[in-house]
Amino acid sequence: MGADDRTVSEADLDGHVARLREDGFTVLRDAIAPEVRDGLRDALTRLEAEQGLGFARTRFEGTRTVRIYNLLARGEAFWPVPLHPTVLAVAERALDPELLLSSLSAITLAPGQAAQPLHEDTQRIPLARPRAPIALNAIWALSDFTEANGATRIVPGSHRFDAPPRYGAEHPTVAAEMPAGSILLFDSALWHGGGANTTDARRWAIACYYCVGWMRQQENQQIGLRVEDVRRMPRRLQQLCGWSVWHGQYGHVDNHDPIEFLGGERAQPMIWEDAPRPRR
Repeated sequence: MGADDRTVSEADLDGHVARLREDGFTVLRDAIAPEVRDGLRDALTRLEAEQGLGFARTRFEGTRTVRIYNLLARGEAFWPVPLHPTVLAVAERALDPELLLSSLSAITLAPGQAAQPLHEDTQRIPLARPRAPIALNAIWALSDFTEANGATRIVPGSHRFDAPPRYGAEHPTVAAEMPAGSILLFDSALWHGGGANTTDARRWAIACYYCVGWMRQQENQQIGLRVEDVRRMPRRLQQLCGWSVWHGQYGHVDNHDPIEFLGGERAQPMIWEDAPRPRR
């Protein structure tokens, strides 16, 4: 899935995690091979045409924006996205080795799309801010991201603020400009929003959203995906979608790891099996 065969060093991974911790965001450049990027755009174009998908109807989602949710259920072309090795390695370090895929969607800004209201993606979670990261966004740039075409706007350091932004309020922002093939990673508590597209071309993106393993996913993968499709997925993707157990306890089925119902072997013992037995 990478742009080439280079191995990302431990120092590079640590650098990305440090920037996430300090600034709330980091950018992976040349992270998507051109043929992968173009293939994803082609797949989105086909989906839009075949399924008659149109613009969203709310100010928040964008009245000149095509949003396609539940991408894993819409084609195998999207299955490798959550498994990007560098993104996943950074996410596991920043969040949780047993993290989940919270959602996978496409966000295509058409010409004339106005700027999205600033928000953060965990503001419905009833936990005090600032806090340790509980979710991470990976925005895949399938076209160049520029200030003119609606590059994601961010408020650096805002993940450390003690409150989310007031809806509709204006704040100084920075456009996360990056060339096609880049991936913007940011703490989901960071204040952000899509920019305005004042060009005559679309801005193409896929949003891959991870969360800690104990948190409820935005998209219900267990209902939204067909089990026969999940059986064919790579094991790591099955686990990301929720066919897994967090810390050997949360998510079990009759004391079994859900991966077993897909034909796989459990990755770890259940907590009760691993707990010390009382002495008699």
